[in-house]
Amino acid sequence: MSIITLVVGALCLILGALGAYLYANNASNARVIEMNRQVEEARVNAERIATDAERDAAAAKKAALVEAREEILQLKKESEQEERRRKGELQNLENRIMQREETLEHRNDALDRKEHQLSSLQSSLDKRKNEIDQIYDRQMSELERISVLTQAEAKTELLDRVRAETIRDEAQILRESEQRVRAQADKTAREIVSTAIQRCAADQAGEITVTSVHIPSDDLKGRIIGREGRNIRTFEQVSGVSLVIDDTPETVVLSSFDPVRRETARVALENLIADGRIHPARIEEMYKKAETLVNERVREAGEQAAYDCGIHDLHPELIRTLGALRYRTSFGQNVLQHSIQVATLCGIMASELGMNEAPAKRAGLLHDLGKAIDHEVEGPHAVIGADLCRRYGERPEIVHAVEAHHADVEPNTVLDVLVQAADAISAARPGARRESAESYIKRLEKLEEISNAHEGVERTYAMQAGRELHVMVQPEKISDAQATVLAHDIAKQIEDEMEYPGQVRVVVIRESRAVDIAK
Repeated sequence: MSIITLVVGALCLILGALGAYLYANNASNARVIEMNRQVEEARVNAERIATDAERDAAAAKKAALVEAREEILQLKKESEQEERRRKGELQNLENRIMQREETLEHRNDALDRKEHQLSSLQSSLDKRKNEIDQIYDRQMSELERISVLTQAEAKTELLDRVRAETIRDEAQILRESEQRVRAQADKTAREIVSTAIQRCAADQAGEITVTSVHIPSDDLKGRIIGREGRNIRTFEQVSGVSLVIDDTPETVVLSSFDPVRRETARVALENLIADGRIHPARIEEMYKKAETLVNERVREAGEQAAYDCGIHDLHPELIRTLGALRYRTSFGQNVLQHSIQVATLCGIMASELGMNEAPAKRAGLLHDLGKAIDHEVEGPHAVIGADLCRRYGERPEIVHAVEAHHADVEPNTVLDVLVQAADAISAARPGARRESAESYIKRLEKLEEISNAHEGVERTYAMQAGRELHVMVQPEKISDAQATVLAHDIAKQIEDEMEYPGQVRVVVIRESRAVDIAK
């Protein structure tokens, strides 16, 4: 109905506009009459159109109602069909549930019957167990009467026999295991280690912890000391190094725990002696120059060591610390040369094992890095070096190999074991390290003390500079089987309680002698 109203309104507006237009232009009366006639015709047409529109709208409405009614009937039919289907499914589900309930009831009945049977069997078993216990007690009493031994005494005797047999079995297992492992590993290990040692020919440099400086004449000692000792005091304050001047002809001694500082002091003192002008201001000037020179030497030494090992991406701070090892010694062995040698040995052994040489060389070169600063930081040098490597971005496997090379942490990779082996080989090479007579004697005494503490040991001899231990045992207390176990126990205790270069071989000797006299 609103559409018809809009159409009529539009027509009226058009007619009104047309009339206004005609009036506005002062049309003639005849034309006005004609226009009025046209307007009337237009109005009649408009009413006819409106009537037709109303009739069409009513027809459309009726058709829409019929269509909607049919659609409703169709939806009702579909919903009834869906309802019948669901009722059928529910009926099937209900039937299955009823069947399952019946099955469960049958099972419950069966379980009840089995439970009753088990209760009966349990009662029967309990009765039989009581009978067996009584028979066992009678048998034990009879056995004690026949053997004249109580149950505790018989058990003790049996355990003693089992223990003796177990010791024999343990010794046999140890022998077989050692023979099997040695047969598989000794040959390969000897080849790898001997190849590495033969291919690594390094000079051994022995150094001491104090530095002696030669002077042209003893007259310079007074000038070095200065008036009222001001020169020597200034030198020691500036350098942090003790300057020892005694009766040794044409020699003064520099002493310091810091090898780099001691080297700086040596260079400064030699330059002062060469210059001849020794006074506090000149001492400070010469020490600064010497410090710059030594720092440059340290950096160059670190770079050269890394270059010799084929490592080109070390952090600058690690290179500087590595170079400081040039002036550090361990048992008289130069630590920087030792580190280069360990890196070379690691690379060779890694190559023999088919591994990547680069990480092995890297770990070997950095393994003693902590010795450059162990006088400044508390802790084992392996842990200090590992912390330093970790701080400057080294990979975790390199850090762990550095930390584990003295077993401060448990070695758990092949790289860890390679660094340990290379470190031991380098330190054990003839002439590589010097050991004081006091520590040497203490090490031998400790070896003999560990061995003599075991029961049945008669005497012990440390042989070949402590690399072999001969243990003499009492044959009446130690059997052949127990001798094998004893050797294993002593070796394990030495590993746990002592530090030593290379390895210690434990030899247990059991000797029986029968002596008689013919008269």
